[in-house]
Amino acid sequence: MNLPKDPVMLLSVVNTQLRDKYSSLEELAAAHMIEAEEIISKLAQIQYEYNPETNQFV
Repeated sequence: MNLPKDPVMLLSVVNTQLRDKYSSLEELAAAHMIEAEEIISKLAQIQYEYNPETNQFV
């Protein structure tokens, strides 16, 4: 599965996958063969940050 390019859609997909499948952002990024920083910077565009304690973008 390719991750969406639109930040709002990406947020939804990433948070769902973090909740349902992956125990960390790094694990999700490795599974999709991208850098975690790429996801972080894309979601920072819409003022979301990764919280490792809750394993979600808030």
